[in-house]
This record gives sequence, structure tokens and C-alpha cells, in this order.
Amino acid sequence: MSLSQLWIIKIGGNIIDDPAGLNRFLERFAYLRGKKILVHGGGKIATRMAADLGIEAKLVDGRRITDEAMLRVVTMVYAGLTNKLVVAGLQASGCNALGLSGADGNTIEAVKRPVGEIDYGFVGDIRPDSVDADAIATLIEGGFTPVFSAITHDGKGQLLNTNADTIASALAVALSARYSTSLVYCFEKRGVLLDVHDEQSVIPEIRASQFDELRASGVIADGMVPKLHNAFDAIGKGVDEVCIGHADDLHLLREHQFGTRMVR
Repeated sequence: MSLSQLWIIKIGGNIIDDPAGLNRFLERFAYLRGKKILVHGGGKIATRMAADLGIEAKLVDGRRITDEAMLRVVTMVYAGLTNKLVVAGLQASGCNALGLSGADGNTIEAVKRPVGEIDYGFVGDIRPDSVDADAIATLIEGGFTPVFSAITHDGKGQLLNTNADTIASALAVALSARYSTSLVYCFEKRGVLLDVHDEQSVIPEIRASQFDELRASGVIADGMVPKLHNAFDAIGKGVDEVCIGHADDLHLLREHQFGTRMVR
């Protein structure tokens, strides 16, 4: 028996930070027919909010240190302001969205990252059993579109800041037993580029066998390396495909003309 299609779409912070770009994306997301989940962060807004409150944003290699004060800020911004703006925008476009953190319905339970060379503070890591796929499927089958912020919990009353890319991947993997899952990362580039200076040089498809070769040649570098690592890891765990592309091109998804596609 074939499984029904489920789209798990993650929207990047640069789009969240641009009201006009976000509105365009939400209209395209609402127009995408079928079952779907949206995942978002909101890092730049959180950094500005922290500055307004006199709280210093601390980053190590681009990763946020989430102390107690910053946790309050990211919870307010991710699970509050940003999540509700996204939900309201989707409702305006006829998409019956339901805003969630991982604590809501116990949908995503994480563990606080152990202290190593760096203490990341109240940052959550997702385990293989972190996602309650049954609860989320109940919402989807009830006609809702879940909208997840980048906040989880540990099941003991502690909220945790959790990477939105990781949440999207964990959702796709957990729900792949129930649906034919496609994981989509939307950001400000057209896809994985053969030449970083040429927006038209999108590589339409990458297979796992090509990944090492493209990385060795320097075509795939910097921040794109972990994205593709995560993509092929998700595919190895049951996700049908992973796509990376521009938020404005979301309407091309069903035509298989969206960005770069990673497949088994």
C-alpha cells in the first residue's frame, strides 16, 4: 500500500527576518496542497530582542550559547512572537495552522546537551525516540498544519533551545513510517551551487555517491557541508528525498523544479 505524501518544510532565519519575503513564502506554503508541517527558527530577531533587553548574545562558531536569560528571550521570540506571526499569516492565506513547541502535546522531548569543551547552556539534543509521531499524525489527519518553533523540552519542566534544521530532520524521519516524507530546506539561495558566485549554477540532483566527490573538489564547502550530511543521514533513515532551495521557488516543488534534490 502506498503512503500519502507529507512535506516537512523548514524556513531559514533570513526569510523570517524579511516581512515581505516571509509573506511571499507563507502564501506559497499555504498554496502547497496536501499534508505538511512547517518548522522555523528566528535567530536574528532573538539577537535584536536580547540587545533591546540588554542581554548579550553569545555565539561560538555560529552556535548560540543559551544561558538562562537567553532562553527566556528565544522562548518569547521563537515560540511566541515569530510562531504566532507565522500562524496568523498562514490563517490569512486559508491554511489552518497550529503553532507548537516541542512541549505542546509532548510532541518533541529532547535532552540537555552535556557540557564538553563548551557549555552551550539550555540547548536540546534530539534522540531517535524524541518525536511523538502518533500525536503529530493525529493533528495532521485532523486537518491541522503543525507549525513548530525551535523550542523543545526535557519532560521534567525544562524548556530547551533546539536547532530548527535538526527538528525538521527528526520530524521527517519519525513520520516516514506513516507517510512518504519529503524534507525541504528553504533559504535565500536557489540551491546547491556549482559556482557560489553564479545563482543560476544550481545542481539539480545530488546522490550520496556524488557527495564526497563534490566536497573534495570544493564545490560543497562551509555551511553547506553539514546541511548535506544531515540530508543524506535523513534519507538513510527512511526519508524519501531532501530538497534545498529558495523560499520564493516553493511553488515549483511539485513540478520537481525546486532547487537541489538529494535522493537515495
